[in-house]
Amino acid sequence: MEAIDLTIIAPAFVAGFLILLTHVPLGQEVVKRGIIFIDLAIAQVAGTGVIFAFWLGFDAHGVEVQIIAIGSALLGAWGLSLLEKRLLHLQEAFIGVVFVLAATASLLLLANNPHGGQQLKDLLVGQILWITWEQLLPVAIISVLIAFCWFKFVAARKALFYYIFAIAITSSVQLVGVYLVFSSLIIPALACRDLESAKSFKIAFIIGVLSYALGLMLSSIVDLPSGAVIVWVMAIIALFVRRLVSPQVSS
Repeated sequence: MEAIDLTIIAPAFVAGFLILLTHVPLGQEVVKRGIIFIDLAIAQVAGTGVIFAFWLGFDAHGVEVQIIAIGSALLGAWGLSLLEKRLLHLQEAFIGVVFVLAATASLLLLANNPHGGQQLKDLLVGQILWITWEQLLPVAIISVLIAFCWFKFVAARKALFYYIFAIAITSSVQLVGVYLVFSSLIIPALACRDLESAKSFKIAFIIGVLSYALGLMLSSIVDLPSGAVIVWVMAIIALFVRRLVSPQVSS
């Protein structure tokens, strides 16, 4: 067992807080629309864009990587928005196809890379404990702007949902990986899906914040991968909260 190092945990927790600021409301919208796997698809598309940028030889923290990642995610979001208008009954199936194509494209791009396995693992599981304060500044700006627009311009949500979603996912998947992005979007939203809107957001956000805090501390103590521990802690807390609110829902 290891001691808790707050100098490492603090920026990781702030990263989780910023991610939840956008992912909780977006996750509630995803659950409401019934397109649960859109986040996996868009996250994978953005991640494939990052891998493609690496494949082209760009620096990991260069602006070119961000442009390609955001461009890839926005392109995927545009395609899925067209599907919603024209083939709504097949949208979930096409979301699955997009995910598989993006995932296999990543594998093909990394096929001859000696460090490909580690890069793919980082994309999926993330390296939340390696986050630095410098990395959080652009994420903080994006998160605050997205949250402000989401709650301020309610009438524009439907038209801009996919594009806002793509930008939010692109910034978060590079920080914490696909698994934590999916969990942050869906698990708190599922736990509170039957509650009225304002109450649902507050409880879902608390679930997320507690999960990141407890998951980071627990993973440090038992020396296990933080991302995976946070996902399990979030699922357990969400299940507990769901059991608590179920009597209120049924009554």
